[in-house]
Amino acid sequence: MKDLLASAVTAHGGMDRWNRIRAISVDATITGAFWQLKGKADALKDVHFEVDTTRERLTMDFVGQDRRSLFQPDRVVLEQPAGTVIDVRDDPERSFDGHQFQTPWDDLHLAYFTGEALWTYLNTPFLFTWPGFVCEELTPIESDGETWRRLQVTFPDHVKTHTREQVFCFGPDGLLRRHDFAIDIVDPATESHLHATDYRDVDGIIIPATRRAYTAMGDDQLVLVDIDMVDITTTRA
Repeated sequence: MKDLLASAVTAHGGMDRWNRIRAISVDATITGAFWQLKGKADALKDVHFEVDTTRERLTMDFVGQDRRSLFQPDRVVLEQPAGTVIDVRDDPERSFDGHQFQTPWDDLHLAYFTGEALWTYLNTPFLFTWPGFVCEELTPIESDGETWRRLQVTFPDHVKTHTREQVFCFGPDGLLRRHDFAIDIVDPATESHLHATDYRDVDGIIIPATRRAYTAMGDDQLVLVDIDMVDITTTRA
């Protein structure tokens, strides 16, 4: 396990470079059938978000919508760009109790989910070196003509994320190829596979700028979630 995590961390830029960063800022387009099911089809088509790399915190500007969100594990806030608070939800995870896959979301549900999801994605794999994370290497798999090594990561309870156990698949070059998980607040019985491509070198940190989650629709593959990061920058500590 230590060998796999170490090689993944090195391939994505190494801890020395990572520790010199305090935030990652992204301009992105996020679309896909999932958001339509939740009644938020166009909400994320033009967003700017900033991911904290030292604590679980993410801010998101909904470009052209005169609002932004602040995600933290125990609280989400919607406000206007000037800082006027629109709405607040404490202990936001509980607001998903009783939800099913097609249950529509309000804006605070969206802020919580995108916060925990994007924060996890952008901090991978460096996050797994934090105290409380437990990692175990699983049997490798063959995919796309490559051998992918797989790291099962158990997240500590205080970190809000899709689910406690998630699997990260790394290619021969040590870079993330796929992220496998269920989403407890959406449908814990359904596994998702988020493919990572279009690697960008951002101040020495290698970040997959494109992520796609697919689902079967008859003989076709439907894009459930489509994340395109147009511009990525870092802020030094």
